[in-house]
Amino acid sequence: MSQVLLASNRGPVSFARADDGALTMRRGAGGLVSGLAGVTGAGGDPGGRGVAAGTVPAGDGDRDRAPDVLWVCAALGDADREAVRRAPDGRLDLAGHDIGGSAVRMLDIPAATFHRAYNAVANSTLWFVHHLLYDTPRAPHFDARARRDWQSYEAYNAAFADALARDAASGAKAAVQDYHLSLAPRMLRDRRPDLKIVHFSHTPWAPPEYFRLLPDDIGEQILDGILGADHAAFLTERWAEAFLDCCGALLPGAKVDRAARTVARGGHVTTIGVYGLGVDGDALRRRAAEPDVADRARALREQVGDRQLIVRIDRTELSKNIVRGLAAYREMLVNHPEWRGRVVQVAFAYPSRHDLPEYRAYTEAVREAAARITEEFGTPDWDPLILHVADDYPRSLAAYGMADVLLVNPIRDGMNLVAKEGPVLSGHGCALVLSREAGAAAELGEDALLINPYDVSQTAEALHQALLMPREKRAERCERLSAAATAMPPQRWFAEQLAALD
Repeated sequence: MSQVLLASNRGPVSFARADDGALTMRRGAGGLVSGLAGVTGAGGDPGGRGVAAGTVPAGDGDRDRAPDVLWVCAALGDADREAVRRAPDGRLDLAGHDIGGSAVRMLDIPAATFHRAYNAVANSTLWFVHHLLYDTPRAPHFDARARRDWQSYEAYNAAFADALARDAASGAKAAVQDYHLSLAPRMLRDRRPDLKIVHFSHTPWAPPEYFRLLPDDIGEQILDGILGADHAAFLTERWAEAFLDCCGALLPGAKVDRAARTVARGGHVTTIGVYGLGVDGDALRRRAAEPDVADRARALREQVGDRQLIVRIDRTELSKNIVRGLAAYREMLVNHPEWRGRVVQVAFAYPSRHDLPEYRAYTEAVREAAARITEEFGTPDWDPLILHVADDYPRSLAAYGMADVLLVNPIRDGMNLVAKEGPVLSGHGCALVLSREAGAAAELGEDALLINPYDVSQTAEALHQALLMPREKRAERCERLSAAATAMPPQRWFAEQLAALD
């Protein structure tokens, strides 16, 4: 089995400084890390979002042996950078850290370069483009400062390409992840043409008319960067088609063959694939059976009583549409007063990207919307809304198990694993109210109540209908949702991408 190199901004572990000054390590957070940890040997419970370690199938007769995997990631803060400097050549696995048997190289990219690449370009520009988030009369604004930020993004991608090129054995496979590393495939191909490269986009892909917001040369660099890969992969057909549309409309010299699913440019051909990342149902159920989840479930049941429970679990990220979701719950209570005192919404809105002012403001808007609902409808013996903004994964798992209705209403989402995790862990069958703009809608839409995420009134009525749905019907739908959610667990998702390189 050939060597596999995995590149992502966030790695399987992160570090913090304890009160006594010592470095402490925890599993890396985030859905991408949890999915990837299960296929690299860095499994367990990464940041509370983990899946069990598994193997990546290769050719016949070699399907039970894990590949030689090296995970290349960035140091995200000062504690990470100190850990890197203490590790031989940045190799955390050689520094005595227990990282589940995975080999990890963490890159000490200069803090200012990382900040501009990650916050100014990846999260404030590319994320906004792919999620269609810009208030276009005011933003974006590409000036000299934006060009300086872009140079940092180029340097950040080059650091990854250099590390991958140095560490890769002849003919190795490199799996480059997401919008942070859009340029890395081309850079790596230029350095090591012998490698087989796949790039996976975990976000949506913007249509050409929105992708054009980027300066022409930057847009061309991003498309050409991904086309440096042998295989470019996406979560849904919709996002793959949007990428092909952008290549055909905006990239000089690109030849798009939709029937063959290829893009040819400069003598190199990139194939296009779709892999709808699912969840490892067995691993998720095992984690949900742990005592800490049972403790959270008891505490939550004391708060909710025997009322029906609407659950939403999100990061406080602009695309998650939390404020409109809360407005829909309020409108349901106004239009259907019979639910007052008989239903509770639990909203877990975990902190995200607080380095950016837009995200800090959005978190406050979520708090204010929740407070208004409590003030308007709350009584001494009924709290209509329970809001938590501190990350607590066991509490989320407990809420999944108790939910009667799961609300997932993003403006736009690459996939949204919450929509898949909830039905898998549902204790008695939950109804799923799901945005048609979530990538998960492509697989779950038939058994969900689909909504337009901008239509608050429609969402309110969908919540009402979900609460009215007979339990038998909920259970039947939930069983089908769970089967769809587990159809492509992380191990298979990753293995099929590697197989496409052959």
